Amino acid sequence: MGEREKKLAVLCRIAHALNEEGVLWALGGSLLLYFKGRVDDFHDIDIMAGEADIERVKRRLCALGELLPPKPKPGYKTRHFLEFIIDGVEVDVMAGFVIVKDGVDYDCSLRPEQVAEQISLKGERIPLQRLSDWRRYYELMGRPEKARLAAE
Repeated sequence: MGEREKKLAVLCRIAHALNEEGVLWALGGSLLLYFKGRVDDFHDIDIMAGEADIERVKRRLCALGELLPPKPKPGYKTRHFLEFIIDGVEVDVMAGFVIVKDGVDYDCSLRPEQVAEQISLKGERIPLQRLSDWRRYYELMGRPEKARLAAE
C-alpha cells in the first residue's frame, strides 16, 4: 500500500468512528485541497470539529491511535488543538479554531453551515468544509500560495 492509500485508509477509519458518534466534523487543509482537485498530494489529515463535540472526538480518536503531548502554536489561540498519530499518519484536530493576525483574534470555529458537501470514500461519508473558508484562513495565516489554491 502506498503512502497516500495508507493516509486515505486512516481517514476512512476516522470517518467511520466520527460518523458513528454523530459529531460535527469536516476536512480542511491540504486534504480538502486534494479532494477538490487543487493539489496532487497532502501531508496529513486536518479535521475541523464542532467545539461541543471535542471530548467525543478525542475519545474516539484515542481509541484509534496515540494522542501526542500539546505543543503551543504561535499565531493561534485555538481552544482545542489535538495531534494524533494513527497507523503512522499525522492527524490534527481543531475545535474552536482561532487565528491571530495583527493582534486581532479571528474565530474560525466550524459551524454546520460550513460543511459544503460530502463525498463517499470506501463507503464512508466524508464531510468537506467550504473552500472559501480555507481561502480566508490561509490569508489570515499569511499563506498566499495556499489561499490561491483555495480560491473558487
